[in-house]
Amino acid sequence: MKSSLKVKLISYTHEPEKLIASAAKMCYSSVGIDEIEKALDKDSVKKFIDMLMSIGHESPIEHVSFTFGVQGISRTLTHQLVRHRIGSSYSQQSQRYVKLEQFQYIIPPSIESNKEAREIFIKAMEQDQKDYDEISNILYKKHFKELQEQGLDIKVAKSKAEKMSIEDARYIFPNACETKIVFTMNARALFNFFKHRCCNRAQWEIRNLSIEMYKLVKEVAPSLFKYSGPNCLYDTCPEGKMSCGKMQEVREKFRNM
Repeated sequence: MKSSLKVKLISYTHEPEKLIASAAKMCYSSVGIDEIEKALDKDSVKKFIDMLMSIGHESPIEHVSFTFGVQGISRTLTHQLVRHRIGSSYSQQSQRYVKLEQFQYIIPPSIESNKEAREIFIKAMEQDQKDYDEISNILYKKHFKELQEQGLDIKVAKSKAEKMSIEDARYIFPNACETKIVFTMNARALFNFFKHRCCNRAQWEIRNLSIEMYKLVKEVAPSLFKYSGPNCLYDTCPEGKMSCGKMQEVREKFRNM
């Protein structure tokens, strides 16, 4: 069953920009945090965040974090996503504990748009489900029998046998298998994530995810993420000969988001 991307900003630090401004100002102020916060209205926060980001002072932005709930993504994507470890935390749906009665999958656009390739792809996905079900059933019978012979209660034996069977049967699932994940990143981690994953040269699926995340955080912290995005947004492209060659197009796209 085909699945599509869904991204939700579940939670984020209350008044993220004000908190960053307060933390940064504390470094250079002789007064306490209460006095600093009282002096920060909406306009002064915006001006200060603009100044802070324009000079690249990023350490204060680690104080705020954003939590996303994502589904309709492949294991191919999450293998890339979890490489962003610093300032990030992940909780992903387990194939070890969750039996996939009808697994969903992601179809790459290049395959989706090609009738012949799409038919082969879907056929492979359907066969994977059949093989998973068959292997799970074979292993379940084997484990259940052995556990009963060990004297376990029938209810306990059934539960253990199912877990043991899907634990190994899951190996047959492809990278296209859909998964769900909740993860949290602090703002500095997001800056780094967007630099690499909003780039045209990033793999298409994680690029689509990063762009949706970028839109969501920019809504709640526009001044903070004004200077965030792919590497070429405010500087020359670092990819050299590997550049997509569309720097102006990319800049226009992100500044209009």
